[in-house]
Amino acid sequence: MKLVAYLIIYPIILTISYLPFRILYFCSDITYYLLYYIFRYRRRIVRFNLKVSKISNSKKELIEIEKKFYRHITDVFFEMFKFFTISSKEIQKRFVLENKEIINELAKKNKNVILMVGHHGGFEYFMSIGYHVPHHPFAVYTPLSNKYLDNLVKKIRLKHGARLISRYETSQYIKNQIKENKLFLYGMAADQSAQIRSITYWKEFLGIKVPVFTGSERIAKEHNIPVAFAQMKKIKRGYYKIFVEIISEFPNEHKDFEITDTYLSKVEKQIKECPELYFWTHNRFKHKDKAPTD
Repeated sequence: MKLVAYLIIYPIILTISYLPFRILYFCSDITYYLLYYIFRYRRRIVRFNLKVSKISNSKKELIEIEKKFYRHITDVFFEMFKFFTISSKEIQKRFVLENKEIINELAKKNKNVILMVGHHGGFEYFMSIGYHVPHHPFAVYTPLSNKYLDNLVKKIRLKHGARLISRYETSQYIKNQIKENKLFLYGMAADQSAQIRSITYWKEFLGIKVPVFTGSERIAKEHNIPVAFAQMKKIKRGYYKIFVEIISEFPNEHKDFEITDTYLSKVEKQIKECPELYFWTHNRFKHKDKAPTD
Protein backbone atom coordinates (compact mmCIF):
# COMPACT_ATOMS: atom_id res chain seq x y z
CA MET A 1 0.00 0.00 0.00
CA LYS A 2 2.88 2.36 0.75
CA LEU A 3 4.29 1.84 -2.73
CA VAL A 4 0.84 2.37 -4.27
CA ALA A 5 0.49 5.67 -2.38
CA TYR A 6 3.86 6.75 -3.75
CA LEU A 7 2.96 5.78 -7.33
CA ILE A 8 -0.24 7.83 -7.09
CA ILE A 9 1.20 10.89 -5.35
CA TYR A 10 4.47 11.25 -7.29
CA PRO A 11 3.00 12.13 -10.73
CA ILE A 12 0.49 14.51 -9.11
CA ILE A 13 3.22 16.44 -7.32
CA LEU A 14 5.42 16.49 -10.41
CA THR A 15 2.54 17.87 -12.49
CA ILE A 16 1.80 20.54 -9.89
CA SER A 17 5.45 21.59 -9.85
CA TYR A 18 5.28 22.58 -13.54
CA LEU A 19 2.34 24.93 -13.04
CA PRO A 20 3.01 28.69 -13.28
CA PHE A 21 2.75 30.39 -9.88
CA ARG A 22 -0.48 32.12 -10.85
CA ILE A 23 -2.19 28.76 -11.47
CA LEU A 24 -0.39 27.17 -8.54
CA TYR A 25 -1.90 29.68 -6.14
CA PHE A 26 -5.31 29.26 -7.76
CA CYS A 27 -5.04 25.54 -6.90
CA SER A 28 -3.92 26.53 -3.39
CA ASP A 29 -7.03 28.71 -2.99
CA ILE A 30 -9.27 25.81 -3.94
CA THR A 31 -7.40 23.49 -1.57
CA TYR A 32 -7.76 26.02 1.23
CA TYR A 33 -11.53 26.07 0.76
CA LEU A 34 -11.71 22.26 0.77
CA LEU A 35 -9.44 21.82 3.80
CA TYR A 36 -11.05 24.53 5.89
CA TYR A 37 -14.74 24.40 5.03
CA ILE A 38 -15.35 20.87 3.70
CA PHE A 39 -12.85 18.49 5.32
CA ARG A 40 -12.22 20.77 8.31
CA TYR A 41 -8.66 19.44 8.42
CA ARG A 42 -7.32 19.58 11.99
CA ARG A 43 -9.53 22.53 12.78
CA ARG A 44 -10.12 21.25 16.30
CA ILE A 45 -6.38 21.22 17.01
CA VAL A 46 -5.76 24.58 15.34
CA ARG A 47 -8.61 26.23 17.23
CA PHE A 48 -7.45 24.72 20.52
CA ASN A 49 -3.85 25.86 19.95
CA LEU A 50 -4.90 29.40 19.12
CA LYS A 51 -7.25 29.60 22.09
CA VAL A 52 -4.88 28.31 24.79
CA SER A 53 -1.91 30.30 23.49
CA LYS A 54 -3.90 33.50 24.08
CA ILE A 55 -2.76 35.07 20.85
CA SER A 56 -5.94 37.13 21.12
CA ASN A 57 -8.84 37.41 23.56
CA SER A 58 -11.23 38.18 20.72
CA LYS A 59 -13.04 35.14 19.30
CA LYS A 60 -13.65 37.00 16.04
CA GLU A 61 -9.95 37.79 15.67
CA LEU A 62 -8.97 34.19 16.42
CA ILE A 63 -11.24 32.97 13.62
CA GLU A 64 -9.65 35.48 11.25
CA ILE A 65 -6.16 34.26 12.24
CA GLU A 66 -7.33 30.68 11.77
CA LYS A 67 -8.56 31.34 8.21
CA LYS A 68 -5.41 33.27 7.27
CA PHE A 69 -3.33 30.41 8.62
CA TYR A 70 -5.08 27.82 6.43
CA ARG A 71 -4.60 30.03 3.39
CA HIS A 72 -0.92 30.35 4.22
CA ILE A 73 -0.20 26.70 5.00
CA THR A 74 -1.76 25.49 1.74
CA ASP A 75 0.52 27.95 -0.07
CA VAL A 76 3.53 26.51 1.81
CA PHE A 77 2.80 22.97 0.66
CA PHE A 78 2.22 23.98 -2.96
CA GLU A 79 5.45 25.99 -2.84
CA MET A 80 7.26 22.88 -1.59
CA PHE A 81 6.00 20.92 -4.62
CA LYS A 82 7.25 23.73 -6.85
CA PHE A 83 10.78 23.01 -5.60
CA PHE A 84 10.91 20.14 -8.09
CA THR A 85 11.16 22.46 -11.08
CA ILE A 86 11.74 26.03 -9.89
CA SER A 87 15.00 27.52 -11.16
CA SER A 88 17.78 28.68 -8.85
CA LYS A 89 17.37 32.22 -10.23
CA GLU A 90 13.66 32.27 -9.41
CA ILE A 91 14.03 30.86 -5.92
CA GLN A 92 16.74 33.40 -5.08
CA LYS A 93 14.27 36.18 -5.99
CA ARG A 94 11.68 34.68 -3.66
CA PHE A 95 13.90 33.81 -0.69
CA VAL A 96 16.40 36.46 0.37
CA LEU A 97 18.89 36.52 3.24
CA GLU A 98 19.08 40.21 4.17
CA ASN A 99 22.14 40.24 6.44
CA LYS A 100 24.34 37.44 5.13
CA GLU A 101 27.39 39.20 6.59
CA ILE A 102 26.50 37.63 9.95
CA ILE A 103 27.10 34.15 8.56
CA ASN A 104 30.04 35.31 6.42
CA GLU A 105 31.86 36.59 9.51
CA LEU A 106 31.59 33.17 11.14
CA ALA A 107 32.87 31.58 7.93
CA LYS A 108 35.93 33.85 8.01
CA LYS A 109 36.64 32.45 11.47
CA ASN A 110 36.30 28.93 10.03
CA LYS A 111 33.24 28.23 12.18
CA ASN A 112 30.28 25.99 11.47
CA VAL A 113 26.80 27.26 12.32
CA ILE A 114 23.67 25.85 13.88
CA LEU A 115 20.88 27.95 12.37
CA MET A 116 17.75 27.64 14.50
CA VAL A 117 14.41 28.44 12.91
CA GLY A 118 10.74 28.19 13.78
CA HIS A 119 7.91 26.60 11.82
CA HIS A 120 6.90 30.05 10.75
CA GLY A 121 6.45 31.62 7.33
CA GLY A 122 7.64 29.74 4.27
CA PHE A 123 9.95 27.50 6.25
CA GLU A 124 10.40 25.10 3.31
CA TYR A 125 12.38 27.84 1.53
CA PHE A 126 15.19 27.34 4.04
CA MET A 127 16.20 24.37 1.90
CA SER A 128 17.68 26.91 -0.55
CA ILE A 129 19.84 28.65 2.09
CA GLY A 130 22.95 27.33 0.33
CA TYR A 131 22.59 30.00 -2.34
CA HIS A 132 23.27 32.66 0.30
CA VAL A 133 25.97 31.25 2.60
CA PRO A 134 29.50 29.87 2.13
CA HIS A 135 28.70 26.80 4.26
CA HIS A 136 27.46 23.40 3.10
CA PRO A 137 23.82 23.39 4.29
CA PHE A 138 22.10 20.49 6.08
CA ALA A 139 18.64 20.33 7.61
CA VAL A 140 17.60 18.10 10.47
CA TYR A 141 14.22 16.47 9.80
CA THR A 142 11.90 13.72 11.03
CA PRO A 143 11.68 10.87 8.48
CA LEU A 144 8.24 9.72 7.32
CA SER A 145 7.14 6.18 8.16
CA ASN A 146 6.42 5.51 4.47
CA LYS A 147 9.93 5.10 3.04
CA TYR A 148 8.73 5.77 -0.51
CA LEU A 149 7.09 9.07 0.41
CA ASP A 150 10.06 9.90 2.63
CA ASN A 151 12.38 9.48 -0.36
CA LEU A 152 10.03 11.64 -2.44
CA VAL A 153 10.04 14.42 0.15
CA LYS A 154 13.84 14.23 0.33
CA LYS A 155 14.06 14.37 -3.46
CA ILE A 156 11.94 17.52 -3.52
CA ARG A 157 13.82 19.21 -0.70
CA LEU A 158 17.28 18.39 -2.05
CA LYS A 159 16.77 20.14 -5.38
CA HIS A 160 18.48 23.32 -4.24
CA GLY A 161 21.61 22.12 -2.52
CA ALA A 162 20.69 21.34 1.07
CA ARG A 163 21.02 17.83 2.50
CA LEU A 164 18.88 16.15 5.12
CA ILE A 165 19.89 14.48 8.37
CA SER A 166 17.48 12.28 10.29
CA ARG A 167 16.95 13.73 13.76
CA TYR A 168 17.64 10.25 15.12
CA GLU A 169 21.21 10.33 13.72
CA THR A 170 22.08 14.01 14.05
CA SER A 171 24.65 13.91 16.85
CA GLN A 172 26.79 11.15 15.33
CA TYR A 173 26.42 12.54 11.82
CA ILE A 174 27.72 15.96 12.85
CA LYS A 175 30.49 14.36 14.92
CA ASN A 176 31.73 12.58 11.79
CA GLN A 177 31.47 15.71 9.64
CA ILE A 178 33.52 17.85 12.01
CA LYS A 179 36.58 15.84 10.93
CA GLU A 180 36.16 16.87 7.28
CA ASN A 181 37.55 20.38 7.79
CA LYS A 182 34.75 21.97 5.76
CA LEU A 183 32.21 24.60 6.68
CA PHE A 184 28.75 23.30 7.54
CA LEU A 185 25.46 24.97 8.41
CA TYR A 186 22.85 22.90 10.24
CA GLY A 187 19.25 24.07 10.09
CA MET A 188 17.26 22.98 13.13
CA ALA A 189 13.69 23.67 14.27
CA ALA A 190 13.00 22.87 17.92
CA ASP A 191 9.63 24.52 18.49
CA GLN A 192 7.43 21.42 18.14
CA SER A 193 6.26 19.04 20.86
CA ALA A 194 8.88 16.84 22.48
CA GLN A 195 8.16 13.46 24.06
CA ILE A 196 7.78 13.31 27.82
CA ARG A 197 10.77 11.60 29.38
CA SER A 198 12.27 11.68 32.84
CA ILE A 199 14.97 14.10 31.59
CA THR A 200 12.54 16.37 29.75
CA TYR A 201 13.07 20.09 30.08
CA TRP A 202 9.83 21.98 30.61
CA LYS A 203 9.53 25.58 29.53
CA GLU A 204 6.70 28.08 29.28
CA PHE A 205 5.91 28.72 25.61
CA LEU A 206 3.05 31.04 24.64
CA GLY A 207 1.93 30.93 28.27
CA ILE A 208 1.83 27.12 28.54
CA LYS A 209 4.41 24.83 30.12
CA VAL A 210 5.51 22.31 27.52
CA PRO A 211 8.29 19.72 27.09
CA VAL A 212 11.05 21.15 24.93
CA PHE A 213 13.64 19.75 22.54
CA THR A 214 17.14 20.61 23.79
CA GLY A 215 19.20 18.62 21.27
CA SER A 216 20.33 21.68 19.32
CA GLU A 217 21.85 23.21 22.42
CA ARG A 218 23.51 19.95 23.45
CA ILE A 219 25.07 19.49 20.00
CA ALA A 220 26.23 23.13 19.93
CA LYS A 221 27.98 22.69 23.28
CA GLU A 222 29.43 19.30 22.43
CA HIS A 223 31.15 20.63 19.29
CA ASN A 224 31.42 24.31 20.25
CA ILE A 225 29.34 25.39 17.23
CA PRO A 226 27.93 28.94 17.19
CA VAL A 227 24.15 29.20 17.29
CA ALA A 228 22.17 31.73 15.25
CA PHE A 229 18.45 32.38 14.83
CA ALA A 230 16.77 33.13 11.51
CA GLN A 231 13.60 35.18 11.59
CA MET A 232 11.48 34.93 8.46
CA LYS A 233 9.20 37.71 7.20
CA LYS A 234 6.63 37.25 4.48
CA ILE A 235 6.85 40.13 2.01
CA LYS A 236 3.96 38.95 -0.15
CA ARG A 237 2.60 35.67 -1.44
CA GLY A 238 5.56 33.44 -2.30
CA TYR A 239 8.24 35.98 -1.28
CA TYR A 240 10.20 35.86 1.99
CA LYS A 241 13.13 37.57 3.65
CA ILE A 242 15.13 36.24 6.57
CA PHE A 243 17.16 38.12 9.13
CA VAL A 244 19.86 36.33 11.08
CA GLU A 245 21.04 37.16 14.59
CA ILE A 246 23.60 35.40 16.76
CA ILE A 247 22.27 33.64 19.85
CA SER A 248 25.74 32.57 20.95
CA GLU A 249 29.13 32.36 19.26
CA PHE A 250 30.50 30.51 22.29
CA PRO A 251 27.79 28.10 23.47
CA ASN A 252 29.84 26.58 26.27
CA GLU A 253 29.85 29.92 28.06
CA HIS A 254 26.09 29.60 28.68
CA LYS A 255 24.22 27.89 31.48
CA ASP A 256 22.18 24.82 30.67
CA PHE A 257 19.00 25.63 28.69
CA GLU A 258 19.92 29.30 28.31
CA ILE A 259 20.37 28.94 24.55
CA THR A 260 17.13 26.98 24.26
CA ASP A 261 15.27 29.62 26.28
CA THR A 262 16.60 32.41 24.08
CA TYR A 263 15.60 30.54 20.93
CA LEU A 264 12.06 29.91 22.17
CA SER A 265 11.60 33.52 23.22
CA LYS A 266 12.54 34.62 19.69
CA VAL A 267 10.10 32.14 18.13
CA GLU A 268 7.40 33.34 20.51
CA LYS A 269 8.02 36.96 19.57
CA GLN A 270 7.84 36.02 15.89
CA ILE A 271 4.51 34.25 16.41
CA LYS A 272 2.96 37.17 18.29
CA GLU A 273 3.99 39.58 15.53
CA CYS A 274 2.39 37.47 12.80
CA PRO A 275 0.42 34.52 14.24
CA GLU A 276 -1.20 33.39 11.00
CA LEU A 277 2.20 32.27 9.67
CA TYR A 278 2.85 29.72 12.42
CA PHE A 279 2.34 25.98 11.94
CA TRP A 280 -0.76 25.61 14.14
CA THR A 281 -1.84 22.19 12.82
CA HIS A 282 0.84 20.52 14.93
CA ASN A 283 -0.49 19.30 18.30
CA ARG A 284 1.95 21.56 20.15
CA PHE A 285 0.13 21.66 23.47
CA LYS A 286 -0.91 18.01 23.82
CA HIS A 287 1.08 17.80 27.08
CA LYS A 288 -0.62 20.84 28.61
CA ASP A 289 -1.04 20.43 32.40
CA LYS A 290 1.35 17.44 32.49
CA ALA A 291 4.40 19.32 33.72
CA PRO A 292 5.88 17.94 36.97
CA THR A 293 4.93 20.00 40.01
CA ASP A 294 8.19 19.46 41.93
